[in-house]
Amino acid sequence: MSFPFFHYEFLQNAFLTGIMIGLLAPVLGVFIVVRRQSLIADALSHITLAGIAANLMLGRSSSFFQGLNPLYMGMVFSVGGAIGIEQLRKVYKHYEELAIPIIMSAGIGLSVIFISLANGFNTDLFNYLFGSVLAVKKSDVWTVFFILLLVFAFVLFLYKELFVLSFDEEQAAVSGIKGKWIQFLFIIMVALVIASSMKIVGILLVSALMTLPVAASLRIANGFKQTFVLSVIFGETAVILGLISSYYLNLAPGGTIVMISVLILLLSLAWKKWRVRKPILNE
Repeated sequence: MSFPFFHYEFLQNAFLTGIMIGLLAPVLGVFIVVRRQSLIADALSHITLAGIAANLMLGRSSSFFQGLNPLYMGMVFSVGGAIGIEQLRKVYKHYEELAIPIIMSAGIGLSVIFISLANGFNTDLFNYLFGSVLAVKKSDVWTVFFILLLVFAFVLFLYKELFVLSFDEEQAAVSGIKGKWIQFLFIIMVALVIASSMKIVGILLVSALMTLPVAASLRIANGFKQTFVLSVIFGETAVILGLISSYYLNLAPGGTIVMISVLILLLSLAWKKWRVRKPILNE
């Protein structure tokens, strides 16, 4: 059986983009999960959907938006949602978790309005919701590559600060770390990754790729760095197997990737349970 990913350009684009997203999502996902802010990914994915829907709506009456890649409008809305979350966290200092459902609700509401104004769902919107290997263009590959460089530069230069902020914000403040600016930049990075992931995983499923590999790695990792490594391995495994399986089985790539991530999580839980029982059995 021939391996078609190296014969068709659209599959090459999907494969390259998927590999980069499989690296990006778990890297940021580790910090998100440790901070107990997993729902941020869901909130930003819904506001990204509003941007996609707005672009498709405006494309019906404007040639400019018709020729514009919806990915860019999605990024604008996603970054705007990220800024909105940070501003709301300042307003509700004692109820910071309220910022996430507020932005999520706004994203859902705007999405419904824009979709109705665009006369309902179409093939393009369906692809953004659940992912499609056919929807990935060469320009998307370069966009994700640029975001990859941006995120890796951010994490490498601010790794120690992000580590301290993730576990103890008070200690970070005492140490002189500018937590507000780092948190602001971090959530913008998250917003960009979510927006860039939508064509492969789908807007409604991208948060799973940020959290499930991390959840699996937390069960078997022995430290923070090992959690990083295992999260990336699990994320890449899910993406690669998901893309190949979805191609041959004619399935939506987003759902296939997520279900493989769920399977990896179940295997990690079983492995952890077996490791705990093994010393008892040996006795």
